[in-house]
Amino acid sequence: MGTIQKIVEGALFPMLTLVAGQSGTYRKVTGINVVENIDLIMFCRPNELVVTTGINIAHQNSSLEQLVKLAYSKKVAGFIVNIGPYIPDIPEAVITFANEHDFPIFQMPWDRRVADLLKTTFQFITHHQQEQSTEDKVLFNSLFHYKQHAKSIKQTLTQLGFPPNSEFAIITCTTTDIQSRIDRYEVMIQFAFQNRYKHFLKLKHKNHLIFLIDRAQLNTPNIPFSKTVEEIYDKITQKNNTLNVIIGKGNFHKDYENIRKSYDESLIVIQLAKLHNNRFLYKYKEIGAYKLIMGVENRTLIELFSQDILGQLHQYDDLHNTDYLSFLRCYLEENGSTSKISERQFIHRNTVLYKIKKIEMLLDMDLSNPFTKTNLYMAFLIEDVLAHQ
Repeated sequence: MGTIQKIVEGALFPMLTLVAGQSGTYRKVTGINVVENIDLIMFCRPNELVVTTGINIAHQNSSLEQLVKLAYSKKVAGFIVNIGPYIPDIPEAVITFANEHDFPIFQMPWDRRVADLLKTTFQFITHHQQEQSTEDKVLFNSLFHYKQHAKSIKQTLTQLGFPPNSEFAIITCTTTDIQSRIDRYEVMIQFAFQNRYKHFLKLKHKNHLIFLIDRAQLNTPNIPFSKTVEEIYDKITQKNNTLNVIIGKGNFHKDYENIRKSYDESLIVIQLAKLHNNRFLYKYKEIGAYKLIMGVENRTLIELFSQDILGQLHQYDDLHNTDYLSFLRCYLEENGSTSKISERQFIHRNTVLYKIKKIEMLLDMDLSNPFTKTNLYMAFLIEDVLAHQ
């Protein structure tokens, strides 16, 4: 995908100098528009570059600042100022605004033709649209049609910078509710991953953002993956006052044919994190005992184990319309803390103690016994796995 960063790093745009908004170089570029009048900014589209010479701008400093702010409000990719007789330099107020809002501002010398800039930008966009189409296709086939396209997948991924000896992993991002779309957070997530990874492929599939990464292509080896995810979560929470995005990462695997396996693992992480409302579950290798349960081929064996442990409580809740099963799960998750259970369940401490005694009587178990707690928790994990297979 064509981004401001690729414009900065590439050799196609020697006429442009980035002077502000360096933190916004993750923005994608899908077009370019010449705007010489504030009234024309309404015709700009998101992700376009806006160019001005200032020829029709009166009161240059304040009007240019107003034009830049309006362009930003239209969600354009960046702003190019043609420095010359109409705009001799970029006002400090514009620089400050751009830096505060991560909005890239370029300057271009007067002796460079705007027409040449337009031609180069169109070439840049066309090339990267074709590149993105290739990346989408090869990642889609790697995940869903590997056997039919194995040879071409290997060739294309190698050409795209993922050699055969790479260790691949998939990161999947989605929302926690069907009303929200992951597209809303695409730019934010991609920016975080661009800082972390030297190179990755991205695919939008249904309501998922799917990233293919290579273990060796890491910019920040001393920063854990969890920190990157938490930074994304914090920004989303600040923006929405709530967190409705979930990110899961599969294990690293060698060989192209295992890309799908990592994808499936990332989906399991998302599934379990949703189930337990656990924002701190990020990676497949962290799902612990779930791996053991999912690895048991004898489904009858684990079903009987869960039934022996929790069956009596299921029956009692069904007959008496009680909630002892959900209470017991809360009890285990809060490690038996009366105050935490009381706060979480919105019930009095005495009610908590009563329910604990009632469950002990129904199950004929001592809930303070560590071995009992282990068996109960394993039974719940088994139910989770069986319910979502």
